[in-house]
Amino acid sequence: MLIAYLMLAYVILPAFWSHHEREPGLASLPLVTRTASGIPGDPLNVGLIGGKEDVPSAMHAAGWFRADPITLRTSIEIIGSVVLDRPYHDVPVSPLYYEGMKEQLAHEKPDGRSADRRHHVRFWMVLEKGTVGRPVWLVLVTFDRDVGLSHDTGQVTHHIAPDIDAERDLLMRICGRQGIAQNFFQISGTGPTLFGRNGEGDPYHTDREILVATLVVDGAKRTESRETIPHHR
Repeated sequence: MLIAYLMLAYVILPAFWSHHEREPGLASLPLVTRTASGIPGDPLNVGLIGGKEDVPSAMHAAGWFRADPITLRTSIEIIGSVVLDRPYHDVPVSPLYYEGMKEQLAHEKPDGRSADRRHHVRFWMVLEKGTVGRPVWLVLVTFDRDVGLSHDTGQVTHHIAPDIDAERDLLMRICGRQGIAQNFFQISGTGPTLFGRNGEGDPYHTDREILVATLVVDGAKRTESRETIPHHR
């Protein structure tokens, strides 16, 4: 019991709080999205620090496309893309909500020709000013592995790949390679999840760590070395 106390008091809890000291305004926020019906959706897994123009500029510089809105025309285009195996780089994303607010931005990166497989990311601004005086965004990035029917509602939807940490890490590597982020750190989520299910009934697993990157201004890529605070999986 003494060893357990010493580990908790002097190792585990100090490490948890040090995760948040870089951006303390995130420490008390919920970290799960919800569907329009209020069903818990995918957990948030990335944070970005940057202005309203910095986020789309950075995504464009990294080769991601801004998602179209959902309309009758774009819905027909999705079907045509999947059935005919033809490109549709601006495929809409289904809406998710954080604290009652729909995602403010959504981007994607195709994987293959048609719209059934893609990397996609949603953004919510949660702090107008963080510790460095710039807005802070919480982000959800996942990989759509195919199109099918929702396990819960029976509606046509994309199904995500279960390893959402892999998509989080991929996005951070892209930010680093492309020189669109100045430094990286992480904050702790609500704890590891091995058997999670999102709003469409898709299974996922995650360590619930949120990786945070500070974006360059207006997508101006950096060439000098970047500060990195390593994380442990």
